[in-house]
Amino acid sequence: MKVVFLGVGEAFDEILPNTCLWLQAETSEGRRSVMFDCGFTAPSLYWRRAVNQEDLDALWISHFHGDHFFGVPALLGRFWEMKREKPFSIVGQEGIDDLVGKAMDLAYPNLLKKSTYALRFVRAVPGEALETSGLQWSFAENRHGRRDLAVRVSDGRKAIFYSGDGEPTEETLTLARGCDLAVHEAFRLEGDTPGHGTVVRCIDFARAAGVPLLAVVHVQRDERRNCREEILRVLSEAADVGAFLPEPGCELEF
Repeated sequence: MKVVFLGVGEAFDEILPNTCLWLQAETSEGRRSVMFDCGFTAPSLYWRRAVNQEDLDALWISHFHGDHFFGVPALLGRFWEMKREKPFSIVGQEGIDDLVGKAMDLAYPNLLKKSTYALRFVRAVPGEALETSGLQWSFAENRHGRRDLAVRVSDGRKAIFYSGDGEPTEETLTLARGCDLAVHEAFRLEGDTPGHGTVVRCIDFARAAGVPLLAVVHVQRDERRNCREEILRVLSEAADVGAFLPEPGCELEF
């Protein structure tokens, strides 16, 4: 598996783009490509990096805050403009089809009706596994201001856990167990941050889940700048979980 951290920032960071991952995996059905979350800044970051614009097979939306799904109209609009033919799946919790439809109607009315490709919405249900785009998916709910689902995606050999936003729960801990990489939101270094993770708690989470690699993303913009050295120190001391703070454009193969 390979992950490109297209963005690593929180919603309102003026420097770092919204958190967005681009997963590439080799499956028994061939190469598969998935985007995890698609906020305001995500589409252009993907377009710059993708050699083949039709490469993307699926999109995962963790929850319905704007920095995680308001980029969808631009992404689908470009698919229409380039006359995409390859089918495309959007995976998300109940209401994903309705919310995407409303966003598209606001941004580009009637555009979905003109699509030249098959668009499939796949409903994610915590505790239920499914297979789509040649990959195995499973889900668990964490604690956030708006309902958020963490996701585990496996190609049959390797597995990645992505939290979206939110505090870890026993359910997300179970979901992450045995994964090769956990990507977790950590809004602050430490302390009590309702509805969000912290760097310290995410390290404990990865350690409890037995995950060998932990990427910390979505750190609050002032916290990341003002406490950067302390964050890096805390992460470096967690050598047993290979904890790190990715920058936009960082690539990781595992």
